[in-house]
Amino acid sequence: MNQQCAVYPGSFDPPTNGHLDILLRATQLFPKVIVAVTDNQNKNPSFTLEERLTMLRTTTSKMHNIKVDSFSGLLVDYVQQSRASVIIRGLRAVSDFEYEFQMALMNRRLNRSVITVFLMPDESYTYLSSSVVREVARHGGSLRGLVHPSVEKKLKKLYRIPSHPIG
Repeated sequence: MNQQCAVYPGSFDPPTNGHLDILLRATQLFPKVIVAVTDNQNKNPSFTLEERLTMLRTTTSKMHNIKVDSFSGLLVDYVQQSRASVIIRGLRAVSDFEYEFQMALMNRRLNRSVITVFLMPDESYTYLSSSVVREVARHGGSLRGLVHPSVEKKLKKLYRIPSHPIG
């Protein structure tokens, strides 16, 4: 396994500026980061896997040490297949910790050579989640500063919100 490669997994439905902040932090620690989009249909994603991959490729196009990929099944299996050794997880608040801690311990049990690294986003993103972004978009709220402009366009199209509201 490669100590220099990390995997940042998630559903990214849609990718937010909080995700990008964690990703930027990860690139400061690891020369290569794979953004691994899960194909977990149990989450009932708003965007298809291909749409989420496209959004991530667009928003990370200027980051040269990023690879965007997808996976299904166990994360530790994907990490091993990718020849990585580290899983990156973002922690926004204490409420995230219990779930993430349980997942990290299970991943360690499944593969002791995989290490989980927790990163905190900038405090301006501690409230931000994909579900909050979808809710704001669904009701026509401003997405400025929450997502990349290309993601904002996809959300407006999904929820049939005019790009330039009258008024």
